[in-house]
Amino acid sequence: MEPIPVAILGATGVVGQRFVQLLDGHPWFRVTTLCASDRSVGKTYREGCRWLLDTPMPAWASTMILQPTTAEAVNEPIAFSALPAEVALEVEPQLAQKGCVVCSNASAHRMEEDVPLLLPEVNAEHVELIHWQRGRRGWRGAIVTNPNCTSTGMTVVLKALDRVFGVKRAIAVSMQALSGAGYPGVASLEIVDNVIPFIRGEEEKVAWEPRKMLGTLQNGQVVLHPIVISAQTNRVAVLDGHMVCLTVECESRPTLEETIHVLETYTVPEFIADLPSTPRPPILVRLEEDRPQPRLDRMSGRGMSTVVGRIRADEVLDLKMVILSHNTIRGAAGASIYNAELIVRAGWLA
Repeated sequence: MEPIPVAILGATGVVGQRFVQLLDGHPWFRVTTLCASDRSVGKTYREGCRWLLDTPMPAWASTMILQPTTAEAVNEPIAFSALPAEVALEVEPQLAQKGCVVCSNASAHRMEEDVPLLLPEVNAEHVELIHWQRGRRGWRGAIVTNPNCTSTGMTVVLKALDRVFGVKRAIAVSMQALSGAGYPGVASLEIVDNVIPFIRGEEEKVAWEPRKMLGTLQNGQVVLHPIVISAQTNRVAVLDGHMVCLTVECESRPTLEETIHVLETYTVPEFIADLPSTPRPPILVRLEEDRPQPRLDRMSGRGMSTVVGRIRADEVLDLKMVILSHNTIRGAAGASIYNAELIVRAGWLA
């Protein structure tokens, strides 16, 4: 098919740069508009963006003129949003009213009952909420969100366990990379030789978002999964890759062999198995005693796979394990692109 023109909102930030990187040469999408804050509007992308990634800035992006972050500046059928929540709260509904499908990494609309919170390998059927969203709000476009970057990997694992063993309770302790704080992010004098055991608003997201993604779609709303999650979140001196130490209680107590088999054989729905961004594999199990590690494993499956290791029986609940996912790829820009591919495949473009 002809490439679909897309816009990137918040194009100069860390996640915006990931969108540019991942959409470079994408077989379905072609970036035609880059939007930024007022201080960068009118500059070329090279002039307005401090490029932080380890691959060169794509030549096509470097000469594009940065546009204002307004609905009037975007005429594409799809917009990828890396906006701060307070800006997204205003701009994203304006775009949806205009007929644009906004695939958002922002947290602004995740909790709204008619807004899909999507991980295609977990809850692809929730894309049907677009039908109810359009009916209730009277717009031709849509807002579709991906979850918090820490919720992502652990929810994929919880889904695999839940559909076989049932999950009841979980304890999640995160070790979150610096890139999750954006740029300039955490001051070096705070994070060097240190761990910061507080990330504002993060624990609430990690405790609630998996319940929506694991929930059941019924009559235009999601019935939350009854799992109870206790979350503690920490910032550590790693560039990319969020780790979660997860302890789980199940309805039926699985053996280690059963758990490993369920995780290794977890598959995505057949109708999205061939999407360009589908993780291959969705879950990668590492059996070494000291894996996963961010530096060694975060790019598994081109940064889209969830990596699980140190799977053991737990003395208090049932299972414990360590989960790693790339926070700015699977947990951010790559997630939104994957959601857009699902939307196209399911026929939900305006």
